[in-house]
Amino acid sequence: MQSPEIFIVEDEPSIAEVVELYLLRAGYRVQVVRDGSAALKLLDQRLPDLLILDVMLPGVDGFFILRWLRDRSDVPVIFITARREEVDRIAGLELGADDYVVKPFSPQELVSRVRAVMRRIQRDAGSAEKPLIYNDLTIDPQTRLVTLADHEISLTAREFDLLWLLARHPRQVFSRKQLLERVWGVSEFIDPGTVTVHLRRLREKIEHDASQPTRLVTVWGVGYKFEP
Repeated sequence: MQSPEIFIVEDEPSIAEVVELYLLRAGYRVQVVRDGSAALKLLDQRLPDLLILDVMLPGVDGFFILRWLRDRSDVPVIFITARREEVDRIAGLELGADDYVVKPFSPQELVSRVRAVMRRIQRDAGSAEKPLIYNDLTIDPQTRLVTLADHEISLTAREFDLLWLLARHPRQVFSRKQLLERVWGVSEFIDPGTVTVHLRRLREKIEHDASQPTRLVTVWGVGYKFEP
């Protein structure tokens, strides 16, 4: 069986070369692209198992590429960027990025995050669990489809994983660290605020009133739970 293929979209040669080297050593197949326009052409031809995407690119930036991709696929995306502002990180996550790594970063850290995503994909592929049905909400792990009142809800891969974990354990409270470990696969490198962003997006999609959630409930000072 072929190893997973990863596309790296990065215009800084030194960063692209180091990331490529570490991923090759980790056993992945790697394709490097230097600008946004070339990335769109390649993605239109075939999709990788995971995309590592720089935000600031010549021609077409990473935010545009992610919007374009999310209209077509839920391929996992890890953003890498020199932009440290929280608003940029939140923007990337809200567009559907699975993770966000700020330069300068450790190549080992990036490989660790890639491995976590790959483990999650393999786990999902082997899942034989049945759909969960809570009143008008249905969550199907086989098709990875979520329907609310018979209308399909569009979720990113990470949003689905988060919802599935919470819904599989109704009324169990998870801390943000526990959610990072169970859904993202790592916790030491990721800002816990990432969980908050994803929960907010999920509420906007599955709650009847996101400002007063009844399904994805905050337990103040502890974490979050799914209320059936």
